[in-house]
Parts: sequence; structure tokens; C-alpha cells
Amino acid sequence: MSINCAAVDRLIDSMSFTQKVGQLNQRLLGWKSVERNAAGRLVASDELKQEIDRWGGLGTLYGLLRADPWSGQHWGNGIRPEERTEAIAVVQQTVLERGAHGIGVLLSEEASHGHQALGGTVLPTNLGLGATFDPQGVQEAEAAVAAELAASGIHIALVSGLDIARDPRWGRCEECFGEDPLMAARMCEAIVTGMQGEHRSKVGHGGVAVVLKHLAAQGEAVGGRNGQSAVLGPHDLHEIHLPPVAAGVRAGALGFMAAYNDIDSVPCCANPWLLKDYLRDQLGFDGIVMADGLAVDRLEDMAGSIPAAGRAALLAGVDVSLWDEGFTRLEEYADDEQVVAAVDTALRRVLELKAMFGLLPEDGADTAAIAMPSADAIAQATADGREQAKRMAREAITLINDGQSAATLDDIRSVIADAQAGPVIVAGPFADDFGCFLGDYTAPLPADEQSSVYRQLVARLGEDRVLLAAKPSDAPADQWARSSTVVFVCGSTSERSYDSEFDDNGAAKAVTEYGATCGEGVDLSDIRLPWRQDDMLGEVAALTTAPIVSVAVCGRAHVLTDVLERSAVTIWAGYAGQYGPQAVADVLVDGADMSGRLPVTLPAYPAAIPVRYNDRQSAAHVYKDAAEPILRGFGYGAGSLAAVTFSEMHADTQSHPGEVLVQVTAHADDHGAAGAVNLFAHVSGGRRIPRLAMLVDSVYMDLNAGERRDIAFHVPCDRLRDVGDGQVQVTCTLDGDSTHTVTATLPGEY
Repeated sequence: MSINCAAVDRLIDSMSFTQKVGQLNQRLLGWKSVERNAAGRLVASDELKQEIDRWGGLGTLYGLLRADPWSGQHWGNGIRPEERTEAIAVVQQTVLERGAHGIGVLLSEEASHGHQALGGTVLPTNLGLGATFDPQGVQEAEAAVAAELAASGIHIALVSGLDIARDPRWGRCEECFGEDPLMAARMCEAIVTGMQGEHRSKVGHGGVAVVLKHLAAQGEAVGGRNGQSAVLGPHDLHEIHLPPVAAGVRAGALGFMAAYNDIDSVPCCANPWLLKDYLRDQLGFDGIVMADGLAVDRLEDMAGSIPAAGRAALLAGVDVSLWDEGFTRLEEYADDEQVVAAVDTALRRVLELKAMFGLLPEDGADTAAIAMPSADAIAQATADGREQAKRMAREAITLINDGQSAATLDDIRSVIADAQAGPVIVAGPFADDFGCFLGDYTAPLPADEQSSVYRQLVARLGEDRVLLAAKPSDAPADQWARSSTVVFVCGSTSERSYDSEFDDNGAAKAVTEYGATCGEGVDLSDIRLPWRQDDMLGEVAALTTAPIVSVAVCGRAHVLTDVLERSAVTIWAGYAGQYGPQAVADVLVDGADMSGRLPVTLPAYPAAIPVRYNDRQSAAHVYKDAAEPILRGFGYGAGSLAAVTFSEMHADTQSHPGEVLVQVTAHADDHGAAGAVNLFAHVSGGRRIPRLAMLVDSVYMDLNAGERRDIAFHVPCDRLRDVGDGQVQVTCTLDGDSTHTVTATLPGEY
């Protein structure tokens, strides 16, 4: 929908200062805006009415459909899929009836990896999606999520994507696409294009506006402590943390969320360089900046008071608040010319976004004519989202160890397929667990949609063949002795229970002994597998001579050294979403290929961290008690692409001005292969210590059996050159394989 600038001007001129401030607020928690009457029908709550009356309207409403332990919404009391239309209608009609200008309310929802609502699609978390190295696949999956949101009457999707996993102690690593800025940038572009369409073509037409979070450098927080200081210089800020931001702007993102952390002491929510000079002036961003939940109020110590905190955030470039009181106190600055001007600027951005969704009254009309959700459209979009979730779960599964003992994965598959072989024992704390695959920011799923690795194997092999032993003592010694295969499901979980404690922003506050071990608010000082799982695996290994397949369900780069040593095969599953258990069974029983690659570096020791593939100095042989601190490197994957051979690799610096063209020929074996082929570079000749490696291009390919194909990598020279005036030598390596390396020299004088 086109924006009528004159109509927006008239609206702004007709509004009081209080009404203007109200349009910038997102204070009300959406699930508190409706309640059920005696007949069980949804009606507007007094809290919603009071909020509308206070401001003469409502700017943005957060989480109307959200369901999870923090909100307290579940299948017994929350808004079910078939009730979404009713809930949206109640809220919008109440806003239009009680508001002063006939303006509808923007509805925002969490969509970190799917829609966080009852019945919503649950994709793998970003760390799992990052393992696919498949931006096109992510774009299609996010398009399906956006279709569900749009069909449900939602306008804004709050989507993680900007954060880079720099320290595995940070509980929110699961929300990162990994440790590499180029892949994160491509995934952010995929999110925006999928959800908003090319050139924002789907916004208001089957798509939603994306608010990318979190801006910026939240993954750099000291010690992996959530929301704390990021200590880094401007060069690393631009090279590591800002590429996803720039990619989001290029793709047309309509929003960014300012993060909790500070950068060199300046809070992101009060950083005019970040939110104005860089984001708007340098990149040309024209959408809204939203604060993270209660982040504005956290500026109180810096600003001196809650009202001053709201003023500081507004003047720095925040347009829309989230749950805080600071923006509600902007009324106290009605005589402050800077504040008045900034409120009008932010208001214009909010109203222009509302216009895209038809939330403003047309010329001559008293109120906006808001289209209501369609039940059929919701059902179709949800079904499409389920198919995308299945596909992305399969792509996320990563083989990180095969044939550690005499048995290979193919050997184990043959044994599993032999009905006369001994029992398959599914062991480990997550053997019969579903929630471990889901990650944080997930709504509860119906019981009939829940599964586990154990239940999936039972469904395929039969109850007589598959035994459950969450603890070694759960199966008798003779069964361990007879077992043909052991599947050990280990890792971590972000699942919250409905009796969990939370901070005021929804982060986990108190974690019980066997509660969440990952997610927001669950930063860890020890990244070994929790609950002594290594010891448990040792007990299992002592009970059986059968080969062990370990399935690591992880939201961070846990230390898996003992797991790899004791397992014939190790599969890394990230948090693969609602279809994670099926994807694991597809691999073990149906012989599905594994195209995933590690999106993070796995450390070999708990204290030898952080280690990243793109560090400037190697950690090898530095610690005298941990000579080789890396267990598996970024991009590692021993799955379907392991059988692809490469030849005829060469680099061309002449044919394409401004880039290095690297070409190589790929040849698939008799089974074909799919997955990403990554090109890394090491650069020397500048004025800075070079990174050990940089991912400079990645091509996702699908090869038929026996197919030969030429692959071209296009590497922009500005990614390879540093500030200097001499020649730059670039060594390009294919997926860390030193047998496929080419060297090129870029001329000087740049």
C-alpha cells in the first residue's frame, strides 16, 4: 500500500503531544489485553481500555498471541489458532472505537524461529538454521512463517539474526546463525526478503515487517554475560558485528531492535552514532528503531531518572519502546524543543509503517478499514510452515564424527535395519525428550505433535526392538550385553516449565538442577555437558560392546571431547525444532544424508575459550595443558559432501574488476550430494594482523549421482583488502582442505 504523506502530515498536526507519545509506546503486554467472559468469548480487558484511553489510541501491542511459561499462556487458557481472528478483531475494534483518530494498532509478535503462538510453526533455532549454510532455504522457511503471521493479522515479526556467537558461555548463542559475519549477513538478508518480499513487496500483502535484533555486538559481551559490555574497537565492530546490519538494510528491513549491551560504555539504546550516524546516515535506513524489552529503563543509572532515560533513548534514535516506563514519561518534556521534534520524527516513521498495513483512515473516513484474519489462510500457511520446518530440520543435522571405532555409520544403519539383530537401546537424559529440540522463544505444542528420538525409533522399528534407558540403570545388564546399537541422546535444553522463575524481561531467572541449560538468562561458566552426561556416557560404554551413536542436541558450542572419543558416530543436531526427532530417525533408519556443517567452532576443553575460526592468533599450543584447543572447526561436516571430490581450482583477478573469481570443479560419487561448499581466505600485506581465515563465499549445491559441475566463487576485493598501500596476497582454501588452495595477488594503490 502506498503512503499518503499528506494524510500522515494532517494526522500529526491533529494530534496532541500526549497522543503522539502514545503512538511511540509498546508498553502493554498483549496477552493481558483480552480476557474471557462468562460465556468463554474473548473480550477487551480493562487494562487494554485504560491504555487506549490514556493515550487516545494505541501505537504498538506486543505479544497478543504469545504463549510460553513467562506469559503464562498455554493450551488451557491461551488464544488457540481458531481464536486468532476473534482476538485480533476484539483488539482492533476496541482501539478504533476508543481512539481519537481512527488509527489501528500495530501488532508485533516474537518470531525468533517461527511464530511463538499456540499452533505456530517451530523452525530450528538460528544456530540450527546456521548449520544448513542455506540462505535460500532459510528465505523460503521465513516466508512461510511470515505468511502465517500475516494471515493471523500480525504486522511486525521480531526476529533474531544480528547476533554473532563469539563466546559459548552466552546462553543466547542458540539465537545466532553462528560465529561468521558473512553467513549471518546472508541469513539476515534471507529473513528480510522471505518475510517482506523483494523490495518490501509483501508488506501488507501476505508478508510482515521485520524488526531484526539485536543491534549491535551483543554476542561480544564480556565473559558471555548477557547484556553486558562489549569491549571491542571500531574495526572489529564493523568487520564482525555490523555486516548483518548492513545486509538487513540492503534487503529493506523495516525495523531494528536496539540491544541491552553497551559498546565501549555507550548503551546501544542511547547511542546516536549507532542509531543515527551509522544506521540512518551511512546505511540509509528509513524504518523504525525499537528498544529491547525494558532496555530504556535500564538507562536510569546513566541518565539519572526514568524520564531522563526515555529522553536519552529518544534523542539517540529510538522510535518505539518495549514495556518500559521511560517513553511514557516523555510527556514531561512537552516544552523541550529537541524532544518535541524527535517525537514528531519518530511518529512519522510509525505512522508510515501503519499506512503500509492499512491502519490509517483513508481520506474522508473516520477510522481505518482493517482487514480481519482468515481462518482458511491461517490453516494453509501453518501447513506450509510445517513442511518448511521438516525440511530445515533435516538440513540442520550435521555429522561430526564417523568410524571412531571399527563401526561406521553405514555399518550401524545395516545393524539397525536387521530385524534379527539385538535391541537398540536409546539412552541419555534426552532419550525420550521433545522440549530439548525446541529452543527458547517457543510456544507449547499439543501432546499429539510431540515426539522424541526414542518414540521415533519405536515407530519405525517396533516396541520389541527398541528399549529406553534414560539412565544406565534403567535397562538390565543382559539387555546392555545383547544390544546391537546404542543411541545416546545428550546435550542441553532451553525448555522452560510453567513454574520457572523469570526476570522482568522474560529471561530465565532461577534454573533448577535439571532445568534449562541454555537460552536467554542462562549463561554458563562451564560449557561441558551439564548433569555429568560425560560420566553417564562412560557408564554406558562400560556396559556394552555395541557401537554408540551419540546425538548432541545443543544450543551452544558445548565441549564434546568425551562424546567423540566414546562414540562410533556423533551427530550434532543443534536445536532442530519440532521435527528434530524425526530428522534424527531419518538419518539412522532411512539413511538420509546429512548436509549440515558446524556453524561454530567446538572447543576441546572447557576453559580454552573462546576460540573462533576467524581469530587473529591461533590458540593451538598456547595452553600447556590443552595443546589442541579445537575439537571441530567452523564449517566442519562429514556428511553428504564428504564424498564429493574437487579438482581444477584456480583464481582469476583480471576478468571481473573489483573481485577475485575462484573456480573449482565438483564431482559427486554414485549417490549424489547436497550442501554448502565454502571458500575461506587468508590475507596478508595490509597494516593489521590478518585473521587466521575468513569465509569469503559459500555456494549451496545439489549434485546428482555422478554429476560434475563447475562452481564459481565471487569474492569482492574490498572484503580482502585492508587499509594500506601495497600488494595484498590472498590464499583461498576450499573448506579448510589444504589440498585445494590457490593464491592470488591484488595490486596495490588502493
